[in-house]
Amino acid sequence: MSATTGTATGKDTAPGSAGAAAPAPAASPPGSPASSGPPGASAPDVRRVSSPAARARRAVSRLPYLLVNGTTKSAAIVALLILWETAPRLGLVDRTFLPPFSEVARAWWGLAADGRLADNARASLVRSFSGFGLAVALAVPLGLLIGWYRPVADLLGPVLEVFRNTAALALLPVFVLLLGIGETSKISIVVYACTWPVLLNTISAVRNVDPTLLKLAKSMDLSAPRLFQKVILPSSVPVIFTGVRLAGAASILVLVAAEMIGAKAGLGYLINASQYNFAIPQMYAGILTISAIGVAFNQILVVVERRLSSWRVPAGG
Repeated sequence: MSATTGTATGKDTAPGSAGAAAPAPAASPPGSPASSGPPGASAPDVRRVSSPAARARRAVSRLPYLLVNGTTKSAAIVALLILWETAPRLGLVDRTFLPPFSEVARAWWGLAADGRLADNARASLVRSFSGFGLAVALAVPLGLLIGWYRPVADLLGPVLEVFRNTAALALLPVFVLLLGIGETSKISIVVYACTWPVLLNTISAVRNVDPTLLKLAKSMDLSAPRLFQKVILPSSVPVIFTGVRLAGAASILVLVAAEMIGAKAGLGYLINASQYNFAIPQMYAGILTISAIGVAFNQILVVVERRLSSWRVPAGG
């Protein structure tokens, strides 16, 4: 009896025996990664497969906000265009001097179709971007030197004060007399107009760098070039780009005024010639083109600024 009992007990407790009940694996809940993913897929693979669907859901959830935001931003523009279209037709203004927007749009399309708009816009953009680029290349290093080195500021400060308070258009006849009516005078007046916003904002940015950052950098025995690269330039980028965006607007406005005085091509020349020929819809088409170029140029500068100052933490974050 004892042998039988002992044998039975040994069978029940023998490790690995067929009679031993192995613990059953817990059933995966439906929809879990283990049940929904392909066989043999690891957790990162499952997340990678489901990420497009998650991005799609986020995009769909943001769609109402984007629609409301876009409608809010474009409402004023749409209202202005409706007013522009209806006011001349209702006799509120003389349509000879302010034609409806539809006529201006047809005139713009005609200028674009025969190539005149593209040729004049290309001439203006080459002059504007050339002057703007030269001004930025000159003003940013000069502003860094004046803002950081006090002797340079004491030497150049009085001269800068004299010229920065002189309007660029007031000096336009001087540029034309000295440099002629060719491309040199037009690019030079753009350089002059764009230099001051960039220069003054660069000087202000360098002088207002956080003193705590400077003390920390100096405590690490950074050389002057490394100090500029690691501390001064990153801290100054937002203020410098404020001046760069102002200079971008000035480069277009001043150039158009210069082209109205002496030029054979350009958007300013197109506007002036249309006025003299009493082609009023074409004149407004040129003005709208300048506005569109200015808005696009400003948005490009905003994108560049965000890329260069991506290290900054948003105020709400």
